[in-house]
Order: sequence, then C-alpha cells, then structure tokens
Amino acid sequence: MTWDNSEGPVKTRVEGAVLEVTLDRPKANAIDLATSRVMGETFRAFRDDDALRVCILRAAGDKFFCPGWDLKAAADGDAVDGDYGVGGFGGLQELPNLNKPVIAAVNGICCGGGLELALSCDLILASETATFALPEIRSGTVADAATIKLPKRIPYHVAMDLLLTGRWFDVAEARQWGLIREICAPDQLLDKAWELARLLESGPPLVYAAIKEVVRAAEDMRFQDALNRITKRQFATVDRLYSSEDQLEGARAFAEKRDPVWKGK
Repeated sequence: MTWDNSEGPVKTRVEGAVLEVTLDRPKANAIDLATSRVMGETFRAFRDDDALRVCILRAAGDKFFCPGWDLKAAADGDAVDGDYGVGGFGGLQELPNLNKPVIAAVNGICCGGGLELALSCDLILASETATFALPEIRSGTVADAATIKLPKRIPYHVAMDLLLTGRWFDVAEARQWGLIREICAPDQLLDKAWELARLLESGPPLVYAAIKEVVRAAEDMRFQDALNRITKRQFATVDRLYSSEDQLEGARAFAEKRDPVWKGK
C-alpha cells in the first residue's frame, strides 16, 4: 500500500514508524459504506505492515471529528446493515488481531458512530472544544458498539445515563470518567498526539502486541484462566514475545543500564 496519500476521504502519511490517518469528508466527516470499507483496508494494511508500529486517527477541520453514520448516504440507498468492510464500521471496531497501539485525536463534535470509532482506539486525546454524545435513541436505533463497551469502561449508571438520554457531555466530563487521556488546546492537539505516538514508537512492539491480545481475550475470561494462558504461553503474541530477541534485549539493557533497542523480533 502507498502510504503517502493526500486524495479521497481517507488520507494517510507516514513518518518513521507512525501512520497518520485523516478522515476528510466535508462537511461533517460522516462515514458512508464506501468510506468505511476504505478505512478498513487502511487499518488492515497498517496491522500487516511490520514497518509500522503506531497509528494516529484524526479528522480534517476543527468543527467535527465524526458524527458517525452518514444519514444522507442512507437516504440515498446505503443500507444500515450493508457491507462496512473488513473492520466493521469505521474500519476499527471489528478488525481482528490489531495488536498495535492506535491513538485518537478528537477535535470538535464526536457523536454516535464517531464516538464508537474513538472508543475503538487505545488512547484518546481531545481538544478543549470536543463534545460527545450517543444520540441514536432519537433516530430509533441502538448505539450497538457503545452499548457493549461503555458499561465495561465507565461506571454502569453513567453509561446508562449517556445511552438512555443521548445527552451531550463535554471534554471535562469525558476525562472525569476516564475516557480521555489528555485535554489539549485546539492548536496543540495534533502535536500532542504525535508526541505520544513517538513515545510508543520507541517502545517494545512485541510487548504492545501481547498486551492488546491479552486485554481482548481476558475481557470474557476468569482472571485465573487468563493468567494461566499467559504463564503457559498459550497466547500467540505472548509465546512470540518470550521466544524473541527483544525479550533478551530488554534484560540485557536493564543489566547494562542502557536504553533497549527494540527490533520487533
């Protein structure tokens, strides 16, 4: 895949081992079926490219991150149960085996499927002007991914309040409930996202992969069962990590009091 792409609704650029993906669909960055499929192919290519370690997901403009599903496209014939592509809606929330960190840089309005897209990322940074909501109840639909994820990530009664009322909440409340890592001035959001991406880029990719696989699998497992699978190396990423050069490099670097050099192998 050619990564330096400045055309179409999904723009990409690479710097070092960091991929920046920009959703750019004026006026509001809403996602139709075609865009979702492109996003899925983009994130699948990121997953499978050994030269890339971290992804930043951002949106063009300063008013909208993403309002979710493109209702105008739906009115023109896009089926709500149509083909969203390999990663499901927005390319992320159903993409299997994505074992690399993804950072969301949220500017402006982030609601409905747009909030679900942000929740599919591992870390969320947001502009001071960002606002959030799950307004699906007003259109007679279910915020499907959010209904599954939110009660597991924030207090149950807070999640139910947001789901049942569809009310708007600001970035301060989002951080209060632990959804946001950092609140940024609008003109510093992208710089802060890149600063975090470079920190992760310098870290151990095989460890990150193991963390992501274990977190996904353990969500539906008893603690001891998950722990046994780790210690017995029954997770593919854990087995690869404990057989890797990087695992030995980490021990050597600690003993030699130097920074490790991670090779991802």
